[in-house]
Amino acid sequence: MELLRKKIEEEGRDIGGGILKVDAFINHQIDAVLMHACGRALAEAFGARAGQVDKVLTAEISGIPPALMTALHLEVPMVYARKRRPVTMVEEPLRVATYSHTKGREVELLLSREFVRPGERVLIVDDFLATGRTILGLMDLVKQAGAVTVGVGALIEKPFEGGREALDKMGLPVEALASIVALEEGRVVLG
Repeated sequence: MELLRKKIEEEGRDIGGGILKVDAFINHQIDAVLMHACGRALAEAFGARAGQVDKVLTAEISGIPPALMTALHLEVPMVYARKRRPVTMVEEPLRVATYSHTKGREVELLLSREFVRPGERVLIVDDFLATGRTILGLMDLVKQAGAVTVGVGALIEKPFEGGREALDKMGLPVEALASIVALEEGRVVLG
């Protein structure tokens, strides 16, 4: 998607350790126009499945903007897995532990059983597809809920981290709007 690629070229920064800093437009300050366009592009990518998607699922917090906009265009609810259990989550939640590259540690994702039901068809959308661990964790939550993952969408893929290969084993459609082929010496190389 050209609009996203342009934003990455102009404002994305390699800060070392395999981290692409995009908090100026995706996950601290959010470019709403860009997220709307990205959500439309992901919804169109899964358009043939639009009638087959009941929910869009993501992880708190950076996945929320693209997931919400995708859900808006698919006209379905968006749900996010939380990292902390609020007092309003009275029923024991579904849980999965996954590694967060940006946090540099394991995190627990919690999903309320009331928002993803058995038999529902779930599209997972996140900001990054890197190692695939967060997305695989979300898929685990979907499975625990008795629901079915129908596809995975991401804003930015870093193919050199192996996430797509892990997801390809699941036989699901995977769409990424931009691909970073290398982060080297402070440069971001788009594919």
